[in-house]
Amino acid sequence: MRITHSPTEFLKIAAETAEHFGFKTIEALRQDPACINCTVPLSHTMSDADHGLDAVGGHLSRAVLTYCEAGLHAFGKPVFLYSVDVTADPNETAVSFHIFNVDKSIAEAILIETTKALASELGHTDQVVRINTLGDTESITRYSRELTNFLRKRVDLMPATAREHMKTHAMFALQSLIEENHDLAYKTPNPLEYLSDQSRKHFRDIIEYLDMSETAYEIDPKMLGHHEYYSDALFSLDSSNESEGAPLIIRGGRFDTFLERKTKRKTGGVGAVAILSERPAPSRIPRAKIETPSTYIIQLGFGPKVRSLMIINELRQAGISIMQDLANDSLSAQLRDAEARGVKHVIIIGQKEFVDGTVILRDMDARKQEAIATDTLVKRLKRVGVAERV
Repeated sequence: MRITHSPTEFLKIAAETAEHFGFKTIEALRQDPACINCTVPLSHTMSDADHGLDAVGGHLSRAVLTYCEAGLHAFGKPVFLYSVDVTADPNETAVSFHIFNVDKSIAEAILIETTKALASELGHTDQVVRINTLGDTESITRYSRELTNFLRKRVDLMPATAREHMKTHAMFALQSLIEENHDLAYKTPNPLEYLSDQSRKHFRDIIEYLDMSETAYEIDPKMLGHHEYYSDALFSLDSSNESEGAPLIIRGGRFDTFLERKTKRKTGGVGAVAILSERPAPSRIPRAKIETPSTYIIQLGFGPKVRSLMIINELRQAGISIMQDLANDSLSAQLRDAEARGVKHVIIIGQKEFVDGTVILRDMDARKQEAIATDTLVKRLKRVGVAERV
């Protein structure tokens, strides 16, 4: 995937996309009233060596460090964090997106939809999500055992580099075989066959989101991540409509097990990073300019969550900002949040609306609501004067 935008334009588009989907900078999160108790860092055992585990230059693991040292665990609710990452390479610019405290598959869905939207804004409409899962600790243990047994029986067929990696871990040997495009790599056990029931359901839910959103995808069992960092889903976003611009890499994955091991605290964590290379990094980081949204979307159930996510992206394309709490399953809690934020309109999608292809549009001032067709929502919101992005 390549883009012709300058690094400054890339950062501006990335920031606006992140803000639209509910991600905030660390500075904005610290100013949130809910962060009043973010004064004590979360104890952790992370070191510089951990930054090499995510296979994307430490962009994902550094956000974990930010989460811990900024005391963001004190929010006690989902944390959507994005950051422009400083790298050792002066010709590289990166933006990372993270969701903490959400262990459900909706977190991966939000990240995939966010990075898809970013790629579209950068000119890539022909997108394919490549995805795999290593599963939870139980799943990885099962798979590693089967992989080790398989490769040990065929060690004489392995290149010297892969044999050397076997001394450390079978997963490293497999990665080496894949990089060398060795025939043996494609005969190894499939990690999908060793998933625990919980991991199987988690992955199935992500695939269901991809199907419902009509996202082109490919399940790639040989897409691997470091077994000490990634757990459950890994994904990348590819595009076939290449140009002569600078290379853009978009990758992501879940790292619950890594977080728990480093903090001794069970925390859902998933992240994605977009890296633009071969262009000098900008000296100034642009800020997103988005009007405070006057509309809030509320959902109830998995199907409505996916539909809400698609509507959020549709509103982004129409230039309409919106607030959401897709990780929340409570109608009353979402309504309270909407009222506390003083929004003028609320969009509600329950199971009935999901099936009917409608939404409930509520006027919070007049205390009136009505059901309207989903495909008329953008036009209706513009007619009632909803604030649009600058």
